[in-house]
Amino acid sequence: MSELPLIHWNEEGDARHARWRSEAGLPPPPKVQVADDTMNADLAYRLACEGTALLWRGDYQNARQLLQAMARRVDRKPKKPRPRPSDAKEAFHQHRQAQARRARILGMLLLPFDAGHHLPLRRAPDVADACEEAYGPAPEPYVASLRELLGLIGAHEWRKKGVEIPALGARIHPHYGVFSPVRGEYIDLVATAPLPAGVVAFDIGTGTGVLAALLAKRGVQRVVATDQDDRALHCARDNLTRLGCAHRVELLNADLFPQGQASLIVCNPPWLPARPSSPVEAAVYDPDSRMLRGFLAGLASHLSAGGEGWLILSDFAEHLGLRTRAELNALFDAAGLKVLGRLDARPRHPKASDPDDPLHAARSKEVTSLWRLAVR
Repeated sequence: MSELPLIHWNEEGDARHARWRSEAGLPPPPKVQVADDTMNADLAYRLACEGTALLWRGDYQNARQLLQAMARRVDRKPKKPRPRPSDAKEAFHQHRQAQARRARILGMLLLPFDAGHHLPLRRAPDVADACEEAYGPAPEPYVASLRELLGLIGAHEWRKKGVEIPALGARIHPHYGVFSPVRGEYIDLVATAPLPAGVVAFDIGTGTGVLAALLAKRGVQRVVATDQDDRALHCARDNLTRLGCAHRVELLNADLFPQGQASLIVCNPPWLPARPSSPVEAAVYDPDSRMLRGFLAGLASHLSAGGEGWLILSDFAEHLGLRTRAELNALFDAAGLKVLGRLDARPRHPKASDPDDPLHAARSKEVTSLWRLAVR
């Protein structure tokens, strides 16, 4: 833990410090005030808005209630309605700004951890397993936000329960920081698209390993699955072992492509060309479409004769004004690719039909596509 920064505060007349943990990569807050059960939500919210973090020394369950009360204040609609955004792109940027502000304020409620991820608070649960999965060992005390801890606990429960994948007839167990395959429509597209002839496939950016497992289940004799994230590779290995297909899938730490060629190359890149605010968001946001551009630019040289590249991509970015269909087609042309066909699916997640969602106008039009690409 020696590479972690220190967070400093004063308590009972003494200057104190501990290691600071933030999965979002945030620096330790410069102003820290000790708080307990006597602090009310209005004061906590005001201090957090002003940039003062609150190091909790009271009851753990009271801290959770305080965080919920602060969230209600963050989410409260302003008395004076804000001007409506002029277009979908502005609505998206306003939404991202609101999300960032919400995360910043709610991230100001901090918890002290002893070595071994123990919470020295009344009525605190045992969070050691959830923290160990995300953080690794904790040989010394540290401080982290309650909001982040709740995310770790939620991820731990998802990892234990898993996500049902009907196309596999089994569950995928996502690890913390690895994108969970809850958007089932893209998996169904891979399950039904006609396979090109050949025995080798590449899965670029494998994540949980769900698409590699699906290709193996569909009869592909050898799958080479790549990812740059060690967490993702560990997660994929765990899932492939559970599903009994680890012997047919080779996992590699690589930036996009492995060496060699394949008759089928599959990629499900992040769908939105925007900067992630934390490493966890890297599966959704791809600055300047780096992964999309890299996949398309290198596809032709890695496809064997008669092979296909399957690009799985939502048009959500197009409806938000972040990318146009003409720009996507231009990327195909520049890479020397042609479109053999396209399979489409409408999203089934709850936000797609929620009129109160700030991005509902774009979400209601979204289509997820599997583009079948070949060398021109």
